[in-house]
This record gives sequence, C-alpha cells and structure tokens, in this order.
Amino acid sequence: MIFSLKIVAYQKAVKLSAITISMGNVRLRYQTLEFAVTDLHICSLRDSNQYSDPDGIAEAAGISPALWPLFGVLWPSGIILAEYVQDFDFENKRILEVGCGIGVSSLLLNKLNANITASDYHPAAQTFIERNNKLNHHTPIKFERINWENDHEGLGQFDLIIGSDLLYEDHQVKTLSQFLLKHTKPQGEMILVDPGRGRKSRLCKQIEQAGFECAIEQPKQSQLSDFKGHIMYFNRL
Repeated sequence: MIFSLKIVAYQKAVKLSAITISMGNVRLRYQTLEFAVTDLHICSLRDSNQYSDPDGIAEAAGISPALWPLFGVLWPSGIILAEYVQDFDFENKRILEVGCGIGVSSLLLNKLNANITASDYHPAAQTFIERNNKLNHHTPIKFERINWENDHEGLGQFDLIIGSDLLYEDHQVKTLSQFLLKHTKPQGEMILVDPGRGRKSRLCKQIEQAGFECAIEQPKQSQLSDFKGHIMYFNRL
C-alpha cells in the first residue's frame, strides 16, 4: 500500500455559508492524497486553531471551542486506516465508519464503489464529507450523525465497522465498545486504528469479552514511517 501527500498549492480563507450549515470564516487547506489505487482531493481545516460555531450548534451538542476543530484536521491515524482498508476484502459488505471526521476512508471506499456509511457526532462533519465528495466527483455518501451513547435502532448492523483515533477520554472505552458490539453483525469485523492514547488494551478487553478475537499489528508499507500506533482487527472465530 503506497501513499504520498501532495499539497495543492493554495490555502485561503473561505466562507462556507453556501454549504449545509453556516460556519462563518475558517481557513481551509486543499490537498491531494495519492493512494496506490486512486487519488483523493481533500478540503480540510488549515489547522486545529480554526473555530466557527456562529449558530451555537456545536456548543449545544456539548462540543467546546477547543474540541471543535478536531473533526476537520487530517490526522495520521485516518491516513493509516485508509491505507489499510483499500486492500481489504469489502465486496458485498455493508460498512460503517465511526467518528469519520474528514472521512478519508469513507471517501476512498466510496470511490472504490464500496457500500459505505460515514458517521460522526460533529455537526460540521457532513458538510465536509459532502464538499469533499463533490471534489472527487463521485456518488453521494450515506451519512449518519451519531452519538455512541444514544440509541440508534434504525441504524442496523454492519458487516464491517472501521474507525481511527476514537478514544480521547476514559469513559469512551465503554460507550464505543457497546456501540460497536450492538451494530456489528454476529460474524462481522472491525478495524480500528489507535495512535497510542493509552486506551487500546481496555477496548480490546471489552470487545474480546463479547466473543471477538483481537489481532494487533503496526502499519506496513506506509510512508508515515513515524506513526507509533497500531491497527486492531476484530473478528469472531
């Protein structure tokens, strides 16, 4: 799996009022991610200092100004996940990306004609998914706004659930594991990338107690050679 990153020559302030929600002025970055199988054109926040919540939507959802930009920055774990899933057997599988943020893996899988649903709790995530999908000239991506702590009966179960850099607080180990177990089919699979935030072992234990086997490996053949995290693969024997 070969990946390289190319900055497409301009960064500028852009007003996002024409898209799904009003976000005021934030600075954006346009990049092309080059994977072995395809290129992705990505619009993300310029950095983690950007913030815009003029209508108070994120504040009402409990997202503080410090946490607001996290969805919109291109994180190494998201790149590692996309590198991994591009070669995974996803044919005839219903796939969910949890905590998708910018949704690099969802965009890549959509471009490869996989049955992918992107999900995130952040109110601006869908705006960026739709914007990036248009940049890549592909069919719309299904999106669900999801809080792991809430009931999502209509969501159903998936053959494969993927996600990257999901555990920022201790209580999320329980809420995430419960969500994953509820929405993964009995013989389903999970692929999660953890950058090393210290909660990987607890998450594995929670999911293993439900009858899954956990295999942990470091990324192979990635140009992000300084990535110190791990890929966790879960399946039932």
